Amino acid sequence: MKPDRTCGVRSSSAASGARSSGSSGLTAAQLAVRVALARVSGIGRHRWEQLMARFESPENVLGASVRELAEVPDVGLAIAQAIARADVGQAAQLVNRVEEMGGAVLVLEDQRYPPMLAEIPDPPLVLFALGRMELLQQPAVAIVGSRSHTRYGAEVCRHFASGAVRYGLVVVSGMARGIDTVAHTAALEAGGGTIGVLANGFGVVYPASNRALYDRIAKNGCLVTEEEPGEPPYEGSFPKRNRLISGLARVTLVVEANGRSGALITAGRALQQGRDLLAVPGPITSTASAGCNRLIQQGAKPALGLRDLLEEYGISLDGVASARLPSDLTERERRVLELLNDGAAHVDELAARLNAGAAETLAVLTSLEIRGLVSQEGKIFARRSPGSLLEPML
Repeated sequence: MKPDRTCGVRSSSAASGARSSGSSGLTAAQLAVRVALARVSGIGRHRWEQLMARFESPENVLGASVRELAEVPDVGLAIAQAIARADVGQAAQLVNRVEEMGGAVLVLEDQRYPPMLAEIPDPPLVLFALGRMELLQQPAVAIVGSRSHTRYGAEVCRHFASGAVRYGLVVVSGMARGIDTVAHTAALEAGGGTIGVLANGFGVVYPASNRALYDRIAKNGCLVTEEEPGEPPYEGSFPKRNRLISGLARVTLVVEANGRSGALITAGRALQQGRDLLAVPGPITSTASAGCNRLIQQGAKPALGLRDLLEEYGISLDGVASARLPSDLTERERRVLELLNDGAAHVDELAARLNAGAAETLAVLTSLEIRGLVSQEGKIFARRSPGSLLEPML
């Protein structure tokens, strides 16, 4: 689905204005002032820009009188009084707390702030990040779906997530149960990058069952949130998170969603932000795919294979050899893939050519199948084309 490009996207000139300093070289004092102002309830991008147009800098805003602040269009007395009460000391403590956790506090002026996210109408004025922040600068795809998924949904998700990272994309998702967890895990297992967008602050793991995944992404991927450390999720934090998921990516892909899935909210936000929307079709008899099928009916582009996704990024598929293989493949796994380049083979044939036992060979093949690199039909295995979900879908 192609979005209405006139709705929900700022111009490139506005984007450059919002990040006018183009530098991450703020002093601790300057960062604390910006965080203090951003924490004032009612201050979003629009009012921030109104204040900057009048006072030129956050320091000048905090130094202005209530009367001067209230005269700014769309500010008013209540917000002016709140600005006057802004606590720079508390903001500095917040920054220190995040940095002590190994994270960073990013404001729109920071070069590390995700450029795609900076383009949406309502970006967080302050974004907390933990992990490999260079991933925030790389092309990304948001992969979302229902918390309760089918086997088909999980297979589809693994295919797209593992394939996307092999072609240099970063996978963004929301750290929830179900499809989100499958997407993050598949990206990591394929040796790629993933960004987990939290509905809570650092130090809180939700759901608790994702503790290991949380730690793994903090080390090998990147976690981001606009909630302060220790803040648990609340009713309104999930829709807020959804706009960040779609905002971080050029394309949002819904792999499996029923008619009431929260993934449909993310899909809607993607269109509002001027981003492209893809959906994976499912059986018309399956309620688990009702949301995806409806999105396609309404104009979302059907995602029938990895090729459809990569086309959105101008990436062409020139066969299996063009895909970047995960860097952490074992020598045995690489050898199996080399053998399968000659065509599909029975597990016993592969075992003989590897001079290995059938059980050992099957374990290697199973690992490669989980990572989306091979497909299985009975005891016959084939190298999976990166451009297709199933072998006939080239």
